[in-house]
Amino acid sequence: MITLDLLNDDTGSRHAFFTRHGGVSSGLFESLNCGFGSGDVADTVARNRAIAMERMGLSADRLVTCYQVHSAKVVTVEGLWASDAAPLADGLVTSVSGIALGILTADCAPILFEDAAAGVIGAAHGGWRGALGGIVEATVNRMEVLGAERAHIHTGIGPCIAQSSYEVGPEFRQQFFAEDAASAAFFAPALRTGHFMFDLPSYIEHRLTRAGVISIERAARDTVAEQHYFFSYRRACLKGEPVYGRALSAIALRD
Repeated sequence: MITLDLLNDDTGSRHAFFTRHGGVSSGLFESLNCGFGSGDVADTVARNRAIAMERMGLSADRLVTCYQVHSAKVVTVEGLWASDAAPLADGLVTSVSGIALGILTADCAPILFEDAAAGVIGAAHGGWRGALGGIVEATVNRMEVLGAERAHIHTGIGPCIAQSSYEVGPEFRQQFFAEDAASAAFFAPALRTGHFMFDLPSYIEHRLTRAGVISIERAARDTVAEQHYFFSYRRACLKGEPVYGRALSAIALRD
């Protein structure tokens, strides 16, 4: 698993961006696939989630995830729920200790938040739709409701698709320009005429900074290129693979 120095806190929270290693899934899901919606055997996914929580020093039932829909909806977590009762959302925040907020990704950016002084954490699913739609700002706003201060929030952007792997068409870029002309900084020319290479993690960092969050660290790993370590939706599409695993990223307040 991968951790970031900015979020390593012996008294505040514990966190992890898990790779695809260390689980019990097989085939295209090898091996720490934590996504129930992936098509993998449900009992196997549950075991993988339990393994991940054990590595964070928590029991399996302490993990909550949402049914991610590429939105800017954020849920305040006050208690636990079963995986089949997950709310439709792409962000989670809590001030309750011992609950792990989990995000599932396979190229999108997992974003973890912590205000250790306030005892408030958050987790968000940073796909391009959610990032453009305001999931970063919505998560920060909901953390503030619980007592966090955005100037005190530490944020980690986990492994995701890198710019060198993310070719997009002109209609994609236009959506970002319509929201903010400064988005031009996150698009570089692609080899194909009229296409561009999009820098998702830098765009998310831009949205964080614009929202007043200044303490940010990135994992700087490419989920598409690093097949040995990460699941990837885009890589699966390029290779004609029918299914792909999901990586778990999680953060929990210490008791």
